[in-house]
Amino acid sequence: MSDSSLARSDLSPAVAWLRTPSAIRERCHQLLDLGLAGKLEHFRVEPSRLPIVVDTVLHVTREHYPTLDVPLHSRWRHFDVGGVARLAELEARLKDASLQERARAKLDLVVVSVLLDAGSGPQWRYQEAGGKTWARSEGLAVASFRMFMEGRFSSDPDRPLRVDAEALGRLTREALAQGMQVTDANPVDGLEGRLHLLHGLAKVLPRPGALLDIITAQQRSVRASELLGLVLEVLGPIWPGRVMVDAVNLGDVWPHPALGSVESLEALVPFHKLSQWLTYSLVEPLSEAGVVVTELDGLTGLPEYRNGGLLVDLGVLSPREPRLFTQSFHPGDEPIVEWRALTVALLDRVAALVRGRLGLSAEELPLGKVLQGGTWTAGRRVAAERRPGGGPPIRVDSDGTVF
Repeated sequence: MSDSSLARSDLSPAVAWLRTPSAIRERCHQLLDLGLAGKLEHFRVEPSRLPIVVDTVLHVTREHYPTLDVPLHSRWRHFDVGGVARLAELEARLKDASLQERARAKLDLVVVSVLLDAGSGPQWRYQEAGGKTWARSEGLAVASFRMFMEGRFSSDPDRPLRVDAEALGRLTREALAQGMQVTDANPVDGLEGRLHLLHGLAKVLPRPGALLDIITAQQRSVRASELLGLVLEVLGPIWPGRVMVDAVNLGDVWPHPALGSVESLEALVPFHKLSQWLTYSLVEPLSEAGVVVTELDGLTGLPEYRNGGLLVDLGVLSPREPRLFTQSFHPGDEPIVEWRALTVALLDRVAALVRGRLGLSAEELPLGKVLQGGTWTAGRRVAAERRPGGGPPIRVDSDGTVF
């Protein structure tokens, strides 16, 4: 039942299936069907509002990419925020390295950066030396980039542009806080959770760039679903203990009672948000090393607060209770599982409508490019217009390991 030939063959069928994009889509669309029938407790679904979302997405896409040459939604889009050519700086530092080693270094950077990318919270800022101050995801991207360029994740002073298990394993809370400029006056959500992920990474890989060697030892072409399967297998042990099935920690998988008893497999809704964000972000460095990632549209939309917020702000999703706008929730709380699942399923509909308006196929404009063009950018813009600071319409307490 698994989509991945790179993953373990000893997983139970249930666990293997819950690690696939097919499972994410199936369960999320089940909840959307219930929502369209008015049978969900926390959200009404108003499909008549979808054209407004599509109009907004098309507007920002054309504004940012007039020729519709949209890149893939990935962490790489954030490193050059503000028009600063940070990636050119990285390329210059790597110019004497081999093609394979350049790819490993970029994989090192992007894996750590994604693992540090869970929501920062509204107060945190990162001030770049001699430059501007950045917040939220872009701020986390710049902070992780600068830490990488300074060699903070390498145990070898002569080879600073790498991430290795020794350096990650000895990374302290204080050192991570210093690198991210975290203080009592500049708090970030989930610092301990981020540190936990980096310590876990040290236990599963000698360096993140080793993913290149794992893949190329078997093949030079990999489906996106296979790549996600590899990410979930290799990084599975680093996630905090949550739902367990057959002694396997499932990570970003949560029950929803509308699908069955919360103790049953039928109720489990997989998302694997950070793992999919990482999978999207592996595509470019792997491509530079000659590994072709195919069937990108097999991955799903990302269930995070920019995409989900767009749907709430523009009225496609309407909370049934005012408390959803005033309380803070945990990722496993039923309203949040419902919101995220509806977001994933509705992003498929938005993508199809966007392609229809543009006359493009899924191969020409895969979902990952619709996100970039796109829903994520539109979600941020609409949030900034509606709320001071541009925060999400529904607040989720970040532990640094989910969003």
